[in-house]
Amino acid sequence: MSADNSTKSKVYFIGMQTEESDDQIHLKVQRLFDQADFSSVIQKNDLSAVKVHFGERGNSTFIPPWFVRSIVDKIRASGGKPFVTDTNTLYNGKRRNAVDHLETAILHGFTYATVGAPITIADGLQGKSYVDVEVNQKHFKSIKLASDIAHADSVIVSSHFKGHMMAGFGGAIKNMAMGGACVQGKKEQHNVRPYLPEPEKCTGCGTCEEHCPSDAIIVVGGKSQVDENLCLGCGDCLRYCPEDALEFNWESGIPEFTERMVEYAYGFWKTHQNHMGFINFVIDITPECDCFSLSETTIVPDIGILASTDPIALDQACYDLVNKQQGNPHSRMESNHAPGKDKFTGVHKETRGDIQLSYGEQLGIGTTKYELVKIK
Repeated sequence: MSADNSTKSKVYFIGMQTEESDDQIHLKVQRLFDQADFSSVIQKNDLSAVKVHFGERGNSTFIPPWFVRSIVDKIRASGGKPFVTDTNTLYNGKRRNAVDHLETAILHGFTYATVGAPITIADGLQGKSYVDVEVNQKHFKSIKLASDIAHADSVIVSSHFKGHMMAGFGGAIKNMAMGGACVQGKKEQHNVRPYLPEPEKCTGCGTCEEHCPSDAIIVVGGKSQVDENLCLGCGDCLRYCPEDALEFNWESGIPEFTERMVEYAYGFWKTHQNHMGFINFVIDITPECDCFSLSETTIVPDIGILASTDPIALDQACYDLVNKQQGNPHSRMESNHAPGKDKFTGVHKETRGDIQLSYGEQLGIGTTKYELVKIK
C-alpha cells in the first residue's frame, strides 16, 4: 500500500485462545491471511518469499515451522510459488554461512516436509550475494538487499515480535532491515562501536576477545582494546562481558543506528511495496532477538497474531499492545512493569525503538495511525 498519513491503516488481530478443535493456531493464521487480503499482493506463478528467522541454535522462541506452513499453503492457494528464506548473520554462530544456516534451519524443523516449500538462504553461501537498491536517504544512497529477496516477485514478511538490545524491539521493520540485508549490509547498519567507559571494571579475562567474530578485540596490559576498523558493531562483546565493562555510546550511536536500520527497511519495502504482506507473532515476547542462542523468560504474556499490508502500522500496534500489559517481574525487565509503560526500555533502557516507527513514517513506508480490527 502507499503510505497516506491522513488515513488509518487496518491492522488485523486475532488472539491466542483456542476453545474448539477448528480454532487451532494454524487456522487463525490462515484467517488473518484472508482478512488482510494478502492474496491480492500475490500474482499467479509469483516466486513468493516467506521471510522468516530460522532462529539461532539454542533458541526456541522463533516462529514455529508449522505456523509458517499455514502461510505457505495460503500463498500456493493464491497462485504463488512459495519459498521460505532468511539471510546469514554478521556475528559468530551457527547461521554465519549457508551450510551451517541450513543445518540449523533443518534442526529447528524447517524442512520441505514441514513447511511445504523449498528453503533458501537469500544472500548465498557466504552472505555476499546482493542487489544494490537505490534509496537516496540521509545515511545511505543505496542499500545491499539479499539477492533471493530482491528477485522475488512478492514477499510475506513473517516476524516474531520481541525485544532487542540495540533496536529496542524487533518486528516487521527490523525483519526487513537486518533480515533482508546481506552480511555487508548488516555491517553498514551497525555504526556503533564498544569502548571502556570505566577501564578499572575490565579484568582482562579475555571473554570479549574470545567471542569477537572479527578479531577486533585484544587484551593488552590487562585491558581490552577495540580496533574500530575491524569491529562489526555486533554487540557480542557486550553480551558476554562478565563485568559489564564494555558499552556502546548509546546517546549518539543508537539513534543513528536505528535510522540506518530503517533506511535498509525502506529499500526492502521500496523493492516490493505493492507486493508485500506482513504478519507479526506477538508471542514468547523475550528480552532479546531470536539470534540469541538461548530463550529467556518472557517480559509480558502472549498477546496474539497481527497482520497488515502496512509494516509501520503493524509494528506500532504490536508495540502498543505489549506496552498495555503488566510486565513480568520474574523477567529481565528492570523497570516499566506497569501497564502503559514502555516495556522495551524497561529491558534495554538506552534503546530508541520509537525511532523505528517515526522515521519509518517519515520515509513513507507506512503510517503510525491504525485501526485495530479484531477477528475470531
